[in-house]
Amino acid sequence: MAIAGVSANRLELLQIADAVAREKTIDRKIVIQAMEDAIQKAAKSRYGAENDIRCEIDPRTGETKLARVLAVVDEVENDSTQITLADAQKRNPDAKVGDLIAEHLPPLEFGRVAAQNAKQVIVQKVREAERDRQFGEYKDRVAEIVNGTVKRVEYGNVIVDLGRAEGIIRRDEMIPRENVRLGDRVRAYIYDVRREQRGPQIFLSRARPEFMSKLFAQEVPEIYDGVVEIKSVARDPGSRAKIAVISKDSSIDPVGACVGMRGARVQAVVNELQGEKVDIIQWNPDAASFIVNALAPAEVTKVVLDEESNRIEVVVPESQLSLAIGRRGQNVRLASQLTGWDIDILTETEESERRQKEFGERSQAFMDALDVDEVIAQLLVTEGFATVEEVAYVDIGEIANIEGFTEETADEIQTRAREYLEKIEAERDAKRRELGVSDDLAKVAGVTSAMLVAFGEKGIKTLEDLADCATDDLVGWVEKKKDKDSEPVRHKGVLDGFEAGRKEAEDMIMSARVLAGWISADDLAVAEPETEDAGDEAAEGDAPASDA
Repeated sequence: MAIAGVSANRLELLQIADAVAREKTIDRKIVIQAMEDAIQKAAKSRYGAENDIRCEIDPRTGETKLARVLAVVDEVENDSTQITLADAQKRNPDAKVGDLIAEHLPPLEFGRVAAQNAKQVIVQKVREAERDRQFGEYKDRVAEIVNGTVKRVEYGNVIVDLGRAEGIIRRDEMIPRENVRLGDRVRAYIYDVRREQRGPQIFLSRARPEFMSKLFAQEVPEIYDGVVEIKSVARDPGSRAKIAVISKDSSIDPVGACVGMRGARVQAVVNELQGEKVDIIQWNPDAASFIVNALAPAEVTKVVLDEESNRIEVVVPESQLSLAIGRRGQNVRLASQLTGWDIDILTETEESERRQKEFGERSQAFMDALDVDEVIAQLLVTEGFATVEEVAYVDIGEIANIEGFTEETADEIQTRAREYLEKIEAERDAKRRELGVSDDLAKVAGVTSAMLVAFGEKGIKTLEDLADCATDDLVGWVEKKKDKDSEPVRHKGVLDGFEAGRKEAEDMIMSARVLAGWISADDLAVAEPETEDAGDEAAEGDAPASDA
């Protein structure tokens, strides 16, 4: 940097400041400030670091003024930075305590060492200003797509020249098997900008679902205008993707808008994603319909939702099983990511066998509990009775109305059911006492005798033990692996096998805390969250998936 000598005349000083400001795209004032700091540092090394020396460069003329600043005080403690009121008034009659007096110094002649130090100060200040400018420019551009040129490739990480900054695409954020070379033009999604010691780090991605969303927004005017909305995206980068869209205008087909005339729009996205196959699906507020659409091109004959555990069971014909699952489970995995539901796929044969097995197990359970023959047990199951509790406490007329049953038969069956339940209850109570479970735990709302036994087996024996539990301890939790291809691991909770969801588990824990005196009942008073009617946003009708 020619500025190092600072022996340049006034005009050259301003020309240098202008050139540096243009080259680094920073404010000219910052460069002049850096020059002033450099001259101040050199002056302090010349006149002594204990002095308060100020430098001022006129931004119009380039004239440099150097001065030592002294504070006016009643009693001087440091003669390098302070001056008495009497001495100050000799220089300026209007001076008073608290004022600053400037003592002008002669122009500074820079030696080789001083010039080198000045250069280092200016370079550092300019570099900091450049980094601040880069961070300020790109921190507000997170979630945008940028274009750049491949500058270099290091250990699979791609460094991209963005013009006035550099971005990095890590190896795991690149599309698999995508080869880029020095000088190639690339488009990428900014997902994070961090201020780090070595300068702002701009992290880019070509593998994230958001990259595909932004590409569609660029290619489809209806998405950019907000008429068509992208509800969710699931990607297996470089291989296949699914995107769910919905139209806010009933006259516009969201799938057709994304596909474009003769597939032109979706093909532009596919080309950018290195041939990644894209399924465009119409979003539906009805979970079952949406999941059926998401599993396209496979045909679904039946779905069974379990909203409590956020799982859905999908039944497909035998011929459609491999299509529904997809290569290495890709189709069902992407459909699960797209919809947010865990999807279990069964063939019609497997479902039939499972139902027969359930029928046999329920029949056997009634035979054992009620001491009845197989015919009566099967009749109860056929009529929809699933548990002994249902038989014991249902209106007796519902049992008597079963074909071939009389009122006497119904009364006998119900009596046996209640006696069986009383026996089981007594056994559980004895087991609970044997495990040392406190009687106070039975006072917790929602806790059954079977749960008390389960608590005892897991070491939860007092109100304090239950109050100290987390919800996950009772209902379990799912651990998702970092490897995208790995299946999540389900950790069991104390109440696994019971019909108790997160809400019920939370209520039990809070009830235990109230009974244990940890909190008061007033602390539990919370407002019901307002829920929006998702149906207002939904477009009517389903559309078949478009396959590009």
